[in-house]
Amino acid sequence: MVDDKRGMKINYNLLICSAGRRVSLIRLFQKALKDLQMSGLVCAVDIDITAPALHAADKFEIVSKVTELGYIDQLLKICIENEISLVIPTIDTELDILSKSTSLFEKNGIQILVSSENVNQISSNKIITNKFFKNNNIPTPSLHTFEEAKKLIKSGHELFIKPSNGSSSENTYRVHNLDELNFFYNFSNDMIIQDFIEGEEYTIDIFVDFNGKVRCAVPRLRIETRAGEVSKSITVRDKEIIEWSYKIADALDGSLGCLTFQCIKESNNSVKFIEINPRFGGGFPLSSAAGADFPRWILQILLKFDLEENLQFLWTEGLYMLRYDHEIFTTKDQLQL
Repeated sequence: MVDDKRGMKINYNLLICSAGRRVSLIRLFQKALKDLQMSGLVCAVDIDITAPALHAADKFEIVSKVTELGYIDQLLKICIENEISLVIPTIDTELDILSKSTSLFEKNGIQILVSSENVNQISSNKIITNKFFKNNNIPTPSLHTFEEAKKLIKSGHELFIKPSNGSSSENTYRVHNLDELNFFYNFSNDMIIQDFIEGEEYTIDIFVDFNGKVRCAVPRLRIETRAGEVSKSITVRDKEIIEWSYKIADALDGSLGCLTFQCIKESNNSVKFIEINPRFGGGFPLSSAAGADFPRWILQILLKFDLEENLQFLWTEGLYMLRYDHEIFTTKDQLQL
């Protein structure tokens, strides 16, 4: 058991927000505590008592929706009552809300693993993300107005339509002709049109320490996805993608913890970045299994333990993740609060 300077046992409790199906992330933080020989609980909250990750946590609470009035007060109360030291968000909708609440939690001795409001604003809207990429000379697909898109379609170009605030690849469409363009563009009022980029899609897990220094980037080639989340993937030590990822993370003023970027590598080896998500990605367990142990590194930094210097070289290339369904069993009585 690790002791602090006063000879007291360190009890470091963590809270995973919007736990959902993030069973692997819960277990990775449980493992990190164990590996560091620390006592502590990995707690979780969600709006749905049947969320599988709740039942993998050491303790859980049911909360209101992130967007409901009073959510922050409710979350803070849970943190204080459970002596939580670190809060870890997992979904896009809570990032901006939590980034605006960091000082409130810090006054109560609670750290939120969240990037700045600026970073979350850049990532939450695809138009702003595209502008950020363009302003920082990061290769990215061009956006087009509807009138521009009609001309491009007529000249034989393929395009891609998606929501400006979307996630999980929902309501994204490849456009081949004018009929498809008219139909999908009017699917909702926030659709954007960009060049269609064909190639291999990568997700990159980025680790940024609490001084804003980029310490590691792990590209994962997406082999197969299911319901918007990767189901088969492999780690690839692609030098160009890693270098671009470092440049992007460096340009994101206020980035912290785990970020995930998405890019497409075309057949001519040119790379186009398309998305920023300043949180743990659903496929992160692969990077962790390869040796990029972000949960342990986060705890080591926060508790001022020694941390390896060259984190970029600690992970293994060529590790596959082949996902399958697994079950958590509980009883009707256990589901009742």
